[in-house]
Amino acid sequence: MKWAILSDIHGNLEAFKAVLNFLLKEDILKLAFLGDAVGYGANPNECVDIIKDRADVFIAGNHDYAVTGLTDVSSFNSVARTAIEWTKEQLTYKNRSFLSGLSLIDIKDDFTFVHSTPCNPQNWDYLFSLSDVIKGFNFYHNRICFIGHSHIPAVFIKDNEGRVYPSGSLTVHLREGFRYIINVGSIGQPRDGISEAAFGICDTKESVFTLKRVPYDIATAQKKIIEAGLPEYLAKRIAIGV
Repeated sequence: MKWAILSDIHGNLEAFKAVLNFLLKEDILKLAFLGDAVGYGANPNECVDIIKDRADVFIAGNHDYAVTGLTDVSSFNSVARTAIEWTKEQLTYKNRSFLSGLSLIDIKDDFTFVHSTPCNPQNWDYLFSLSDVIKGFNFYHNRICFIGHSHIPAVFIKDNEGRVYPSGSLTVHLREGFRYIINVGSIGQPRDGISEAAFGICDTKESVFTLKRVPYDIATAQKKIIEAGLPEYLAKRIAIGV
């Protein structure tokens, strides 16, 4: 069975549609979304409407909770706060209510799904250092934990002898007895220096995870951001993947 694992759309409808078009050509049976449907981009309602109808798993992200008042935005930078306030004004009551009802973590068979980290997910911490990753492995107990949040794809492995290390590849053969924390990156605002939308496909039959990249109409997404009156920086950054 193939799972599509998506995260961090952030209101970027052009990137999201490009990913969905790609998935039409794949034999995908399940779709998991790891949070942050909104924030930064100019089409929050459209993105929520589409993903809530298609996702088999839908986890809350910090921006999803922020627009509903469930997360304090005082730690957000000024651009992010501006985008949150704009998004609050745009969201329909129905979509705001939907986002406020999302859970922070979900478990399906061998998979744990969470936006930030399985350790106190409500704190919206990041798994940047190896010590943070090692700690993260202690807070879930099945085979793979899928995360987003940082917008930077990464795969961390805990082998059958307990050693933890980053994978040298974003295509990973999932070995028996090994455990994994996999960041699938961001669809709507990648930050790894690549502008193409990022997401993952996990093939449970073949025991393979593959990170995918899809180009999209960045110019249109940028134009929408500017015309909406959102900060110009949000338009600039999606072109360079930062």
